[in-house]
Amino acid sequence: MVKLHQEGRSLKSLVEEFGPSKDSIAIWLKQATPIMIKGQSKTLKDVKQLDKRLAILEEENEILSRIA
Repeated sequence: MVKLHQEGRSLKSLVEEFGPSKDSIAIWLKQATPIMIKGQSKTLKDVKQLDKRLAILEEENEILSRIA
């Protein structure tokens, strides 16, 4: 549906044809919209995954610094 919207289909037509709410489609569009970070294109999903990975690595570093 994101691709269809990017190709020009309206939210209303997508809702009528496929059934999800306009809010759901709007969320999907936001998640699929690329964000430029240091010259690289990332989606919101990519950024969230990177944030989770960063939190895990920071916790691992904290544990290792207590051991050393």
